Amino acid sequence: MNRRKFISKTAYLGVGTAITPILAWGRKTPKYKIALIDLMLLKRQKVSALDLTEELGADGVEVDMGGLGNRETFDSKLAHGSVRKAYLEKAKTLNIELCSLAMTGFYAQSLATRPTYKRMVQDCIDTMVAMKIKIAFLPLGVQGDLIQYPELRPQLVKRLKVIGEMAKKAEVTIGLETALDATEEKEFLKEVGSAHIKSYFNFSNALKNGRDLCQELRILGKEHICQIHCTDDDGVLLKYNTRLDMQKVKETLDALGWSGWLVIERSRDAKNPGDVKGNFGNNTRYMKKIFQA
Repeated sequence: MNRRKFISKTAYLGVGTAITPILAWGRKTPKYKIALIDLMLLKRQKVSALDLTEELGADGVEVDMGGLGNRETFDSKLAHGSVRKAYLEKAKTLNIELCSLAMTGFYAQSLATRPTYKRMVQDCIDTMVAMKIKIAFLPLGVQGDLIQYPELRPQLVKRLKVIGEMAKKAEVTIGLETALDATEEKEFLKEVGSAHIKSYFNFSNALKNGRDLCQELRILGKEHICQIHCTDDDGVLLKYNTRLDMQKVKETLDALGWSGWLVIERSRDAKNPGDVKGNFGNNTRYMKKIFQA
């Protein structure tokens, strides 16, 4: 039995009521929710990432699909029903949401050239359906940088149209991270032409390229942004970052009428980048103070 059929066959076995949609587990849903990333917590595809997320005070966690390398698809523990069941039961116990899946393998691999891209993305989508997760992160990465390699645009659009149909069928959303500015990214999304392919906006991309972050958000508009990586590059904690005015960001998002997940990726203290609890605990508390006070 291939992995896709296995996931589909076992999606509902042995889980029972634990697979009730996580958003329905009794928590009053705030306009903005704060999440951490299992990979950045050094707990890639480990259920214990949920315990640490709860300890640090975040509302949810983004779970990685596993390594990719030269494999035909992700090396994902989530292909196994018992692992998915463990995640869902732990999430329910801790009242922690699984906000998204992340295909970070595409940071280093090319969506434009990999022959088995459909299998990779379908495995992610099947896992999303099995775990009731509605958003997946898909970075175009260094090999899909449309500024450095504009010649890849037609092939990427072609493949993303296919992925958009796959996502539509499953009623999920794929969030892209590109190297483009907001105007160009909006045009790129228009070219792809799928309501199920949106921007997974990354603050650091705008900041490190000298762009006006809030203006970038306004250009994209709420309808094109499915989720946000709300941090800068590593260097200082969010509360000490002088080029990232988070209060102004909140005011901008409020004005747009956007709501959803703000996912803490980096903004670690360069003097102590290995202090997982210190870095992500501080950033979580800061984000909650701004967005949930």
